[in-house]
Amino acid sequence: MAEGTTVDLIRLGEGESSLGVRVLGRTMPGVLPWHDFLDAEIVVTSGFAQGRLEVCLAPDDLDGWAQALGALAAGRDVVWMDDGRNPEIRFEPSGQSGVALVVVTDAVGSGTSVRGPLRLADGWADDHYERLQRVRVSWPQKVVETSPAPTSGGAELLSAVASR
Repeated sequence: MAEGTTVDLIRLGEGESSLGVRVLGRTMPGVLPWHDFLDAEIVVTSGFAQGRLEVCLAPDDLDGWAQALGALAAGRDVVWMDDGRNPEIRFEPSGQSGVALVVVTDAVGSGTSVRGPLRLADGWADDHYERLQRVRVSWPQKVVETSPAPTSGGAELLSAVASR
């Protein structure tokens, strides 16, 4: 992906109310174990409020979003990023076809929350699975496991090999 390119992981709503999560890029490219964390921003707009929050998405957050998409598409309540590290996003189907109530709560940072209904366009779930796939293709997970810290025994072994 080209430098400076962004990908919308979430883009829901239209008109006065919307929710977006835009992935901006890797948090610390090339630095283990932060290489696979992604800088992102949550942008919420309602009839009278607008807010933007910077977040850091871990690989587990993307897996959690995939699970949340399935539950939301099935009409169930969903809470995404409820680990206390980032703002929490709660989705509650409203009972009206194609409308969900969304609550973004920034308990750790500002202590504020925004709540509002969002219209879910036809095909929104398939669109969001494609968005998730675009994020994963743009920033594939490369760090599967970091290597353990060297032990003194390992250093002695390397020293012995080097002296031969």
